[in-house]
Amino acid sequence: MSKTLLTTLIAICFTTIICAQTTSEQYLKGFTSGSYRAKTPAAVHNLNDGEHYSVISPDGKKIVVYNYATGKEIRTLFTLNDPKKCPIGKIVNYELSEDEKVLLIHGEVNYIYRRSFTTSYYVVNIERNTIEPLTTTGQEQIAHLSPNGRMVAFAKNNNMYIKKLDYGTEIAITNDGKINHIINGTPDWVYEEEFGKNCYFVWSTDSKLLAYLKFDESKVQEYTFQKNNTPYTQSYTYKYPKAGTNNSKVSLHVYDINNKTTKNIDMGGEEDYYLPILKWTKQPDFVAVAKLNRSQTKLDLFSVNARSGVATKIFSEIGNKCHADYEVLDCLQFNNDNSFVCMSNKDGYRHIYLFRPNGQLSKQITKGEWDVITCYGYHQESGTTYFQAAKEKPYERHIYKVNSKGIITNLNNVPGIHTATFTPNFKYAISQYNNTTTPNIYTVINNNGKVIRTIEDNKTLANLINSMNLPVKEFFNFTTEDGINLFAWIVKPNNFDPQKKYPLVMVQYSGPNSQEVLNRWKPDWEYYLAQEGYIVACVDGRGTGARGNAFRTATYRKLGQVETHDQIAAARYFGKLNYIDENRIAIWGWSYGGFMVLNSMIHGNGIFKTGIAIAPVTDWRLYNTAYTERFMLRPQENNSGYEAANLIKQASKLKGNILLVHGTSDDNVHIQNTYLFAEALVEANIPYTTLIYTNKNHSILGAKARLHLYQSFTTYLKNNL
Repeated sequence: MSKTLLTTLIAICFTTIICAQTTSEQYLKGFTSGSYRAKTPAAVHNLNDGEHYSVISPDGKKIVVYNYATGKEIRTLFTLNDPKKCPIGKIVNYELSEDEKVLLIHGEVNYIYRRSFTTSYYVVNIERNTIEPLTTTGQEQIAHLSPNGRMVAFAKNNNMYIKKLDYGTEIAITNDGKINHIINGTPDWVYEEEFGKNCYFVWSTDSKLLAYLKFDESKVQEYTFQKNNTPYTQSYTYKYPKAGTNNSKVSLHVYDINNKTTKNIDMGGEEDYYLPILKWTKQPDFVAVAKLNRSQTKLDLFSVNARSGVATKIFSEIGNKCHADYEVLDCLQFNNDNSFVCMSNKDGYRHIYLFRPNGQLSKQITKGEWDVITCYGYHQESGTTYFQAAKEKPYERHIYKVNSKGIITNLNNVPGIHTATFTPNFKYAISQYNNTTTPNIYTVINNNGKVIRTIEDNKTLANLINSMNLPVKEFFNFTTEDGINLFAWIVKPNNFDPQKKYPLVMVQYSGPNSQEVLNRWKPDWEYYLAQEGYIVACVDGRGTGARGNAFRTATYRKLGQVETHDQIAAARYFGKLNYIDENRIAIWGWSYGGFMVLNSMIHGNGIFKTGIAIAPVTDWRLYNTAYTERFMLRPQENNSGYEAANLIKQASKLKGNILLVHGTSDDNVHIQNTYLFAEALVEANIPYTTLIYTNKNHSILGAKARLHLYQSFTTYLKNNL
């Protein structure tokens, strides 16, 4: 070979390496900073006519009405530039009264936990073009207009208040609220985290009654962590019930606006229960409340006469040797005649059912060996139901409608993840679609699925990602040595050579009813790793969602056992592939996924050379009641299950290189989990590496923190895999 040719080839190879590094580093910085996050249109508020909707303008200065079909701007409901001495600089969110004459708006928020926040609310009279603060002191926690638009109920400092807009008067309807003791109208920590709500009060349809929950957390034990941003550390203390300990005592109350009296509702039976769902029926004197026993094996829906206090059971979901799925009531809908629609797992899959007002079953609306994910609504006049399901494949989501004869129509056949927000009359919907190669596309569709117009196509982002020539994510399923069929995806380097042996990084979460194997737009770490020469794979083991109730509840009372077995079995499967180096397999996970990393390395007999566990649970006795006991019961009832999942006591069995990562201000999975596991590793003389993020919560947010996090992960893999 001539010297000139050799020099040219070296130059080409060097340039190729530099370009690849530049591309991968560019991707990593973009991914950790959120640059590849798809644009999301402003939240839509439907107007009564079913033809129009309102949104906040991009600059946050106006609320504008648009036509669904044409996208034409019709009018401005309100603008911050008009009222004199406007007290708010930007609208963050709003609520419109039923008569569309009053707005309740708020600006910037101060987050308390994941969903709860405080802010200052303002009342806007649209016709008069006036804006006034809801209160003189501001910083309410949550507020809602009454259906008639003449009052606002709000929570502040753990108490409930009502303001009558006609007279400008404000009255406290509770006065016992106290931090870390009594909460009125808003959830305690565990309700917010595990039932996903930041508000627990609802108006009756005639605006005469207000139902709310009271949380007595006086007997709940406190947890304290340090905030390290002053010369002397400060402590943050809050109520956090750990598995087997006292929960808040929750009670239902109804305030009568005219009589200024409060009725305490007796929910009957034991006192130790959850009331996760509160919703007013179409009858103004009847409120629906879901009651879940402490063990979460039985879910009852009651129709409560708010005047008499009599509670009548109208629906039950009972776990069959497993927990009861409270999420079947997330889409609870009462029809004009007070019949209602909700979901159930009674036939082994999650499906939609129609019930008469007294709770008698009218009909099963959907059926088949597939799961409904959510019900968008039931159109009573036509008998048509709209829903999202994993009917085609477990890793896809499509929007469907089923008519009164049971004929199901897929409203969008393109592979990927589809969601929809329908108008009240189901004439239109804003549909969102994405898959691994397509950022979110938002369109207006009709109820036959026809695309009427595109709102946002994220074309600029799509072109950017396409120009980076990222590796392709391939979906497949395989059968383990035990005969378990599992779904997975794999990402290979662009220059993949089937004759070469590659290191493998397995990413997973694995928690109950979760799914990571989804055909969705989610630019993540796997694409960077593939560019760095790794093969990356993900497997959803038993216990994950969209495969029926038996598969979803396979981990009941034994968290960490069968799903760990499946990850180890998957590693064996991959290790037998010609292009995988079976001696260079790593496993990575966050939260429940971190628990699974440690579990897999303890029980994997060395099959995993390296692991990265972020914010792991290491003993379920250290995690909260509602989540843990849903799947494990209380430690007092299932001691063997808790012992089998106690990784601290099994730390001496861990084989491989381990990196432990945690934020010091994690209010969800406390850093105590990592501290105690690290201590056990020391006792067993097992080396480990830690990565601590000061004052960061469970998500370890922040562009700089995230970049540092993933760069550190990469370095650790290169040094230890």
